Amino acid sequence: MFDKKTIRDIDVKDKRVLVRVDFNVPLNDGQVSDDTRIRAALPTLNYLAEHGARIVLCSHLGRPKNEPDPAFTLKPVAEVLSKLLGRSVKFVPVTVGPEAEAAVEALKPGEFVLLENTRFKPGEKKNDPEFSAGLAKLADIFVNDAFGSAHRAHASTTGVTEYLPSVAGFLMEKELNYLGKALEDPKRPFVAILGGAKVSDKIGVIDSLLKKADTLIIGGGMANTFLAAQGYNMADSLVETDALETAKDLLKKAGNRILLPSDVVIADAFSADALDRVVLIDEIPAGWRALDIGPETLKRFAEVAAKAGTIVWNGPMGVFEFPKFAAGTMKLAQVVADSSGTSIVGGGDSAAAVRQAGLDYKIDHVSTGGGASLEFLEGKELPGVAALNDR
Repeated sequence: MFDKKTIRDIDVKDKRVLVRVDFNVPLNDGQVSDDTRIRAALPTLNYLAEHGARIVLCSHLGRPKNEPDPAFTLKPVAEVLSKLLGRSVKFVPVTVGPEAEAAVEALKPGEFVLLENTRFKPGEKKNDPEFSAGLAKLADIFVNDAFGSAHRAHASTTGVTEYLPSVAGFLMEKELNYLGKALEDPKRPFVAILGGAKVSDKIGVIDSLLKKADTLIIGGGMANTFLAAQGYNMADSLVETDALETAKDLLKKAGNRILLPSDVVIADAFSADALDRVVLIDEIPAGWRALDIGPETLKRFAEVAAKAGTIVWNGPMGVFEFPKFAAGTMKLAQVVADSSGTSIVGGGDSAAAVRQAGLDYKIDHVSTGGGASLEFLEGKELPGVAALNDR
């Protein structure tokens, strides 16, 4: 299973430890509006503090244009983290250089500093050796606990590993253990549920899961493309015409292991207050579009999910941001939460839906990484993981 060193395997006492965390959290008027990702890092951070490390935190936030942008400062995150840890976290308004070095020098064992957004530097995304070396200069050990960024080879995820002993934090370990077991040795039946808008984003994942899963349930916008590939007239529904041939190939490869909607909730416009009704998939009238799975489909999907030994779910069943078209996603979330099998929800929208439904505490593992969990399920090597020291 997980064959990388973790923070348990090294002595951190009195050492300067640079931790790459995933504090890419949503901000609203300069305040953190969802602290899930910050909480996910707490086991690692508490362990390091209790074991006498001097802790230097770095993360990206949002998509600034490789230069400082006050809209994406990590300062509000430092305030939330201080409260959650019950320890002071000093915010440093730079990432590398003399000011950062002085702040780190002043740290006592068990103390924290949080550096400014790594993406304020063009060297971050370019994985620039000079920027990587500047970060590495602040520490004796590197810990990567940012699973959500593990699929990117950036300076703060892979570049620094060239200069420092590098190990995984507890969140990274947990993510890879859950997802790894689901792929390598799942309790069967292994059911994968995929949703979201686009087939093209998930072709590799579907391909990889067809080799491993017993059943693949497909809903959301991507189901429209598969239904169109089967010859149904999807009217104004979102259909990726350039993915139709791929969808046909996947259906052929899958035999009867792909389950698709048999009825849908349709709308006369893409809006929260559109007219809506339930129809069978061969009855969508011109000018209407499918925005959620129908009750009959939900029943079929639920029967399969309820009997699963392992469930991996990535992507909503409909436009769950509109309450009228959220029932499919929310009710399926309930089924996944109630199932006796191991349940894993891949990050992004599905994680948001599960939290919105208030069911995250009943899911065995809610992943903090959308893109990273998809690439892992696809069987790709994640650069941020590959760069860590082996056991």
